[in-house]
Amino acid sequence: MLLLGIVILFIAILLMGVRVFFTRRGEFASIHIGECKALRDRGIQCATSQDDEMNRKENPIEKLLKSENL
Repeated sequence: MLLLGIVILFIAILLMGVRVFFTRRGEFASIHIGECKALRDRGIQCATSQDDEMNRKENPIEKLLKSENL
């Protein structure tokens, strides 16, 4: 029974990796959100990218305090 389970698991892994194992330029598809064209078209980004973008923006209150129009 254990041997049967190991054989089924081996076959499943082999079938999932056919493109990776048997092609010259084989690689697994990227699962990063930023590299998915469909999500980029919808304007969806990963949380890390969104956080970096928000940190680069200047806070409106700080901008007002820096201005000389007070």
